[in-house]
Amino acid sequence: MRCFDHFVLEHGVDIRGVLFDIDDTITTNGKLTPDAYVAIGRLKVAGMLVIAITGRPAGWCDQIARLWPVDGVIGENGAFYFYHDANAKKIVKRFVLDERTRAANRQIMAGVAQLVLREVPGSALASDQAYREADIAVDFCEDVPRLAATDVARIESLMVSHGLMAKVSSIHVNGWVGDYDKLTTTRLMFNEVFNIDLDTEKSRFVFVGDSPNDQPMFAFFPRAVGVANIRDFAAQLSTPPAYVTRARNGAGFVEVAERLLAGTAAVS
Repeated sequence: MRCFDHFVLEHGVDIRGVLFDIDDTITTNGKLTPDAYVAIGRLKVAGMLVIAITGRPAGWCDQIARLWPVDGVIGENGAFYFYHDANAKKIVKRFVLDERTRAANRQIMAGVAQLVLREVPGSALASDQAYREADIAVDFCEDVPRLAATDVARIESLMVSHGLMAKVSSIHVNGWVGDYDKLTTTRLMFNEVFNIDLDTEKSRFVFVGDSPNDQPMFAFFPRAVGVANIRDFAAQLSTPPAYVTRARNGAGFVEVAERLLAGTAAVS
């Protein structure tokens, strides 16, 4: 991982958009700071495609798609994408799995969730669980005292051993039934909504993240950036981002936005 000071915009290639995680990427100590929110808006006003990509629930993502200065949001680690259709004046919601399948999966996940809570003392369902459509989120530090790394690994292992996909974020372990993740649904949204083939255009987009569940994005985007707190997870990263900001959390995101908006590049 190279310092973001060495981020280079290749000659003749313009950045078309910025994709970003939410928790601990644009937030700081659980809050979306004014500077980070303004940075999102400035990127959008500058004409960039701006997409939030998060593990947060459908209920939150409805509000984000409606009210934030973004072109859309991918939520629950790839379970869906939402965007606001200005012409139709409504939110368009595209789930990867149909409602009947999601309902059946919720029964499976509920059983796994109860097992995890029994087996890992101190864990709890995330406070936003009621607003989720397609996954379970087990809290290990957001609204509970921080659990040991071994406990977090145990939560992930229990989910996987009972047939769930599992990803660790900076605050939750998310589990779901389905063969998708942040990257697969990003590809789907870009193809269906924006008519962009990311396999050929990925160098023109920057992804900003902070934790292990962002690894598919780090691996795919050559201009992936981690805010400085990604270093907290260095031992857990098999595919780190290409660059790391000097600042942590929301201030790191602002660092990225300012560099892109200035259109300048520091060279090594």
